[in-house]
Amino acid sequence: MDIKKLKKAASNFLERYPGGFYHPEMIEMGKKHKMDKMVALAQGSFAKQNFKNPDEITNSMLKIVTQSSLISIFEKPKFRDFIKRTPPNDKVLIAKGLKELLYGNEQEGFEELLFQFQREKLAKWTLMTIFQAYFNPEVDVFIKPTTTKNIIKELNLDIVYNPTPSWEFYESYRNIINQMKTKIEKSLAPSNAAFCGFLMMSLDDR
Repeated sequence: MDIKKLKKAASNFLERYPGGFYHPEMIEMGKKHKMDKMVALAQGSFAKQNFKNPDEITNSMLKIVTQSSLISIFEKPKFRDFIKRTPPNDKVLIAKGLKELLYGNEQEGFEELLFQFQREKLAKWTLMTIFQAYFNPEVDVFIKPTTTKNIIKELNLDIVYNPTPSWEFYESYRNIINQMKTKIEKSLAPSNAAFCGFLMMSLDDR
């Protein structure tokens, strides 16, 4: 990990945007992502008691994907069709996987969702990480392939990106992101999504 480069990027960003993500320009830019709204939606929709109703959970997953600015417009209709044609017994498994991911055995939950999504060729990093990124924004990470590969390359991270989602990569990358956050000003990381946004903007603006 290139700590020197990370701190230099942070210094340059704060010089340009004093206050980090609390700078007026960054606040305005952040409005299009509606992070607070999406976090509230995810945390409310995926409250533990709601998992008694798998159909409600899968509909909430669809709502989050549809409303998220982080998901490609090409992925949204595919996910909608997937949810609409998924039979009730598979919705039970999807809801069970998400519940494990958010509240129980994370790896087991991740791999159950991966299995369900793979059946419809929807096992994309974005769809595999959007729910926990909104539900637990200060700990979990959203993996956007281009951004993630750039962060790994520019900061010399000791991890190898793979386009096929895996728990091993997710856990390792999440640990690295949370470790890097401790090296810079808190104003650059109100959430992990914001922190990765700062890295994307800074490393692209060399």
